[in-house]
Formats: sequence, structure tokens, C-alpha cells
Amino acid sequence: MLGKLNHDQMLNVLASQALGRLACTDGTQPYIVPVTYTFDGKYIYGQSNEGKKMKILRNNPNVCFEVDMMTDMANWQSVLVYGTFEELNNEAAVSAREKLFSRVYSLMTSSTIHGYEHEVTNTVDDANRVKPVMYRIHIKSMTGRFEKK
Repeated sequence: MLGKLNHDQMLNVLASQALGRLACTDGTQPYIVPVTYTFDGKYIYGQSNEGKKMKILRNNPNVCFEVDMMTDMANWQSVLVYGTFEELNNEAAVSAREKLFSRVYSLMTSSTIHGYEHEVTNTVDDANRVKPVMYRIHIKSMTGRFEKK
């Protein structure tokens, strides 16, 4: 059965995942990239390095964001968000980073790694995981679909 997700179901999909796809355009060519994110019930938060995506987003803040959950080809849910990009600074950036990291840090270590099987030879350095630009997406509208067998 194919169908449309209701509002609460769409919010649940957004809240349950940590990897989405952010689409933007320079007016000529679409550009889409996978991003790690968190959703607080109102905004989608992410971080980025400087580069092509940031250049496009600063010039055209209109975005499309897609998230999906898939068990198999006959059992899936997908949400498409239309919104606007906002770069965050100062306290807003600090708060957004805390929200993002509290959601995704637990997902960054494989569940197959056990401390008793590995010798600790140095200190953990997460500096490469902290990217300089924090942003959020203001949701203007969204649609959701599903298939369930």
C-alpha cells in the first residue's frame, strides 16, 4: 500500500534519523549532498566546512531537504522538506552544535568496538568532527510518503 504520511508521522521520521540530503541551487544547476543533522521539532540543524555548498546557500537560501527510512523496497518512509537556510553565529551556533553533537556522537562509534579488545595508545581527538559553520533550516512546508506491504 502506498500512502501519504500525516504531520506527526513526518515529524517522527525527521526526529528518528541522523543522515539526510540537502539540495540547493545556484539558479542554474541543482546541488545535493548528504549531511548529518538533528531535528528539534522545529528546525533542522547541521554543520559544514566552507566550500561549494556554503557559497550556494549564502547566495540562495532556498533549500530542499530529504530524509528516508527503508526496511526494504516495499517498506519505506520518505519526507521532503522545503525551507530556508540560516547561518548561525555566537550563542545560537553553540546551542545548535550542542544539539547536533548530543544526537550524533553516540552514532559515531561502531557497536562492534569493545574497549577490552583494543589497547588505548593515544587520546581521542574529535577536532576534525567540529566544522566551522553551523546552520539551521526553517521549515516552510513538507510532504511525506510511504509504502508498506
